[in-house]
Amino acid sequence: MKEFIKVKPNGPLRGEVVIEGAKNSGLKLLAATLLTKEEVVINNLPMLRDVKVMLDLLKYLGSKIEQLDEKTYKIKNDEISDYITPYELMNKMRASFVVTGPLLSRFGRSVTYMPGGCSIGARPVDLHLKGFKALGADIHMGIDAIDVNAKNGLKGNYVYLDFPSVGATENILMAAILADGVTTIDNAAQEPEITDLANFLNKLGAKVIGAGTRTIKITGVKELKGGEHSVMPDRIEAATYMIAAAMTRGNILVKNVVASHLVPIIAKLREIGCTVEINEDEDEIRVIGTDKLQATDIKTLPYPGLPTDVQSQFMTLLTISEGDSLVKETVFENRFMHVSELQKMKALIITEGNEARIKGVNKLQAAEVRATDLRAGASCVLAGLVAEGETRVYDVYHIYRGYYNFVEKLRKLGADIESITIED
Repeated sequence: MKEFIKVKPNGPLRGEVVIEGAKNSGLKLLAATLLTKEEVVINNLPMLRDVKVMLDLLKYLGSKIEQLDEKTYKIKNDEISDYITPYELMNKMRASFVVTGPLLSRFGRSVTYMPGGCSIGARPVDLHLKGFKALGADIHMGIDAIDVNAKNGLKGNYVYLDFPSVGATENILMAAILADGVTTIDNAAQEPEITDLANFLNKLGAKVIGAGTRTIKITGVKELKGGEHSVMPDRIEAATYMIAAAMTRGNILVKNVVASHLVPIIAKLREIGCTVEINEDEDEIRVIGTDKLQATDIKTLPYPGLPTDVQSQFMTLLTISEGDSLVKETVFENRFMHVSELQKMKALIITEGNEARIKGVNKLQAAEVRATDLRAGASCVLAGLVAEGETRVYDVYHIYRGYYNFVEKLRKLGADIESITIED
């Protein structure tokens, strides 16, 4: 069976779209449930393929999981005893490696495999392992397995991250929750998803302060209790629909968003000529496109800078903006894989190293393209919304890893789009 998305231009997108819970937060919250034996309820969990992989991983380890409604899960890990993860699940998703910290913290050992996921750069786990070692763990590297063992228990320590890695910050933070003493993570990532994780853990009885800043302090506790938490809104999904409004000269009300998480997106959309109205009381942002999009330069940075997860979508927008634009990618070294697909659609893009120069065109042309990774796939669909003719996007399984009901939501906004499955 082969699945692809067929999309044709159908004028400006208009209407409302409700944003799901953040995938990049929900996955880490699920992993964090391993730290407690008590019952935990997680609300607003997006039903994405990556989330299902994480749930399957927890079940493999022995979690008792009950789905209370479409987006709410009850999880209890009172009888879990396995600290060895299966290769077939670890290989499906990059974020699977974040179970290492919780397993190490609770059982003193974790045997995991090198994680899979999108091919957008090496994304090594060196910083994670450096943190575990600082807390007293021994690291044994196999051909593809990593055995992290703290036979004498974890002890709080000072950890300096050479780069503010989100995954390393989260993994080390969770490892320190049940460690003996105080752990300080310096040059920590400041992403809102880390704050969401810390808020969740604090509800369970953890002692974490400073999440969302460069320095996080964790005072270890003996055990965690149960609790309930709702996943924060997905700022990357929100940004994608905001960019869709700009590209189609549309008018979209994006609901269930936190405007402070989207500051660089809002600023850049205004810079190219869009109107952005913020209603913080209702957690809403309205984006109204302009008939004359202006070129601009963007540079990806760790939070609070412009997210790398929005770079490909924004580049797609710049391909139809008047003038010359420059995109600098500073987070991942292999995140221009979408460029060749956009070039098939007659986008004028030249790359050199971590920079891409874009000359805006009046019209993109439809083509058969491939979702080379999650966000690149979304950018191909966005391009199809304005390209002349019928665009087909293949390898769409990447898209469904991070966007819930993507096709359906776009169709409700007025897009001429459908998902088609054919026999191989």
